[in-house]
Amino acid sequence: MITLVAFLGNYGREYERTRHNVAWLFADSLDILRPVHWQKKFKGQFAVLDGFVSRRLYFLKPETYMNLSGESIGETARFYKIPPEQILIVHDELELSPGTVSLKKGGGLGGHNGLRSVKTVLGTPDFWRLRFGIGRPSHSDIAGYVLSGFSPEENSILTQIFPPAAELLCNILTGDPENYLPIWNKKNLLSQLI
Repeated sequence: MITLVAFLGNYGREYERTRHNVAWLFADSLDILRPVHWQKKFKGQFAVLDGFVSRRLYFLKPETYMNLSGESIGETARFYKIPPEQILIVHDELELSPGTVSLKKGGGLGGHNGLRSVKTVLGTPDFWRLRFGIGRPSHSDIAGYVLSGFSPEENSILTQIFPPAAELLCNILTGDPENYLPIWNKKNLLSQLI
């Protein structure tokens, strides 16, 4: 059961359409969040969704910048007494190609500073992750790559994969995420859309 969904990203206009902010772009595309009122709370943008399921759901866009995402998520989790296994972190993933979406629970952090911050604050890596592939660049400037904007082709890919990823998120929120692990392990959505 997922109670809190946190979308990792960087705050500020200069980061809005960058690869590191793919989770925020995904959140902004979600129909289930369009009528929701976002408010400043827990060092981020926070929203409550009632009526979608029989329990309250909480959504969060930390505004602490990526490397300190755990501060915002930790405050929210402590306030509502949400255990790590009920938290879903949505984030970018270098090790997955563009067009690939993957559901995962626990495991390594893959050098992702946002996940490292979440693990430090929660005291465990055993939270859920919904990962959007952004691909690894051919050069060594990883920071420059994740903080740069999507190409027109990559933007087109996002437009195609966000709707099926949104359907997955709705299924996760209304059912048991464990049921979707086998199907959504490094799922290349582009190959299915062609």
